[in-house]
Amino acid sequence: MATDAFRGTRLVVAVALSLLAAVPVLAEPHPLSLHQAVEAALNNNPDLVSLRKEAGILDAASVRAGVLPNPTLEVEAATGALTGSSDDSNLSLGISQEFLLGDKRPKRRAVVERDLAAYRWQVADRERALKEQVQGAFCDVLLAQERLGLARRSIDLNRQLLQVAEDRLAAGDIPELEMYLVKVELTRSEGSLIELQRGLLDSKSKLFSFLALGPGLSPALSGTLDGKEVQARGVAELKQFALQSRPDLKALQAALGKTDAEIALAEAEGIPNLTAGIAVSRDTSSMEIGGVEGKETSYTIGVKLSMPIPLFDRNQAGRQEARARRSSAEIRLQGAAASAEREVESAHASLVNAEKVLSLYRSDILRQLDENLKLTQEAYRLGEVGILAVIEEQKKYFEVSDSYLAALHARQVALNRLESAVAADINGGTQ
Repeated sequence: MATDAFRGTRLVVAVALSLLAAVPVLAEPHPLSLHQAVEAALNNNPDLVSLRKEAGILDAASVRAGVLPNPTLEVEAATGALTGSSDDSNLSLGISQEFLLGDKRPKRRAVVERDLAAYRWQVADRERALKEQVQGAFCDVLLAQERLGLARRSIDLNRQLLQVAEDRLAAGDIPELEMYLVKVELTRSEGSLIELQRGLLDSKSKLFSFLALGPGLSPALSGTLDGKEVQARGVAELKQFALQSRPDLKALQAALGKTDAEIALAEAEGIPNLTAGIAVSRDTSSMEIGGVEGKETSYTIGVKLSMPIPLFDRNQAGRQEARARRSSAEIRLQGAAASAEREVESAHASLVNAEKVLSLYRSDILRQLDENLKLTQEAYRLGEVGILAVIEEQKKYFEVSDSYLAALHARQVALNRLESAVAADINGGTQ
């Protein structure tokens, strides 16, 4: 009996282990990288998705530009019943077709094709702007997370300092006021942590709105503010990149080409169209010969050609309007090119300044501050300095550390802004 019970227990355990092995293990969600965030925004952002849907409007315009005019069916009937000649009647059936002269159809298609090209570059430019917004919001979240970690370290140091102050107060080395000063600093650092947590939530909310994530989704982010090294490039080279690759300039160039096509179409619209038709008529009439009445029916086939005479209207207004639009498009393109060059200059100067500020912090300042803080804390524990010296040194340490994080953030934002202004990866490749 004992052996059977043991075998039964082994069987139950084996079955339980097999069931546990069959249950899938849910994988933990991976942190969201900057590249993934940009891809999610480009695929899911409602404004961008709705803009892409407008391609159907231009596709319909292309179809409309190539459609021939519909033929016209003409039916005419006449009777002499009201004039006392009931046996007289006429029936005519005809069809006519308008023919477009002056190559209007291909010229209309050319206008739509240029418009479609401009639209596609507008979508690309919106993607460029959205990418910069996502990069900026992503850096804001990383900065908020780093500041949150810095605030937690401040709380830990103040708690350690409070423990030292309580020990020294118990030993009678310091007055009670010093312990209260440390408690005030601890409370202040805890309050700063709460404010930074609220700021982190706001930054995440802004980022996730660009990504079109649902209210309940809040993935963790991966990455640091200390980004990639940038290849040194001159402003002239970056300007040349911008003029060649920026989608907003290409959209304006396509719009300028559209105005050229509109001028050609306006010239063609001054040529009147030809309308050709064919008609079949049946005429029935009564006649009397030698006192005998009879009916006579005759059939005729006719051809009709018609064309407006361009005497007063030769589409002068349309041609003038097309030329005015071209002049306007040319001025907009020149202004946009100059604005792009200024934007590159400003972004490049911002990046250079951010690199200079960052180099100041990287010259052993942070390491020296950390050593000074440790020495001051140890000196206070040994009773060599007062509590105010420790509090001041901690404030200096965290202020400089926060400024370093801000410099990292400013440098990354400046790099993102420069890449957006150039519309290309500074280390190679277009956006």
